[in-house]
Amino acid sequence: MAKPLKPESEISPENSNYNKRPWLTRARPYMIVAPSLLITIGIMIPFILAIFYSLTNYSFRSPVWKFIGLKNWIDAAKSSEFWHAILVTFEYAAATTIPEMLLGLGIAIMLVRDTKFTKILRVVLIFPLMIAPVIATLIWQLMTNNSVGIIEKFLNLFNIYNFTWSSSPKTALFTAALIDFWVYCPFVIILIVAGLQSLPKSPFESSRIDGGSAWFTFKNLTLPMLTPYLYIALIFRLMAAMQEFAIIFALTKGGPGDTLMNLSITAYNTGFAFLKFGKSLPYILTLWLIINFISKKLVNNWRKTMKQASGND
Repeated sequence: MAKPLKPESEISPENSNYNKRPWLTRARPYMIVAPSLLITIGIMIPFILAIFYSLTNYSFRSPVWKFIGLKNWIDAAKSSEFWHAILVTFEYAAATTIPEMLLGLGIAIMLVRDTKFTKILRVVLIFPLMIAPVIATLIWQLMTNNSVGIIEKFLNLFNIYNFTWSSSPKTALFTAALIDFWVYCPFVIILIVAGLQSLPKSPFESSRIDGGSAWFTFKNLTLPMLTPYLYIALIFRLMAAMQEFAIIFALTKGGPGDTLMNLSITAYNTGFAFLKFGKSLPYILTLWLIINFISKKLVNNWRKTMKQASGND
């Protein structure tokens, strides 16, 4: 026999165990927010200290330091090294992000079909993402070695000998961008493939029935609906490329000369090689300002494309 239902008074919220511990009810919202609050505090403390020490002459050479105001910022703005670092930062970001986005889109379109070959290739593309950028750079340095490098031997078949790669200012950026492309382009491809697979099927079926060409379908259906996913990939890759350190440092440490001296490498050399910590901070904080400004613009554009894709605009 089924058990008789308890009287309503016995199962009311006033008599439940939930309300026997009112402190838990009050503390629950704070417990949910606590992890994000701790992470925010962990981020803000170094950030505030960086701003503070950028206004001092703090150096690892001496424990004595004093407040000097905006002198480090003024000296940086007057320095040609500072503006060269900004230029290299943008050059590297453009040289890596643009090819990765364009070729990543093209490869993703080819991989979106579910065949045995594309399934295997998707797995293979994940391998570069599993390798640390420094290790990937060392691998490429070995492959491009003029004596034993496999890429050098391949170029010899086309009568190209002793290609300069990272040893020349003319090809150093190309070499670094090539390594960056090999490491991070699979990330772009995977994001775009996920976006393509999430697109609705009915518009493409209608276009196929109406006799729409492949270019017409891509231009008027695929690209507009895929734009939000492209913005996500662009935001991730552009922000990472602008602050790239590992590949450049492992490849040439910013050389030859100052060819690859971006803001990250310049700040590192100033702070840890020359021990002028306070003087190096304006470089990093300037990089933060640039990334913050660009990322806000890209996020705003992403929100607009999301509204357009959902038909709310």
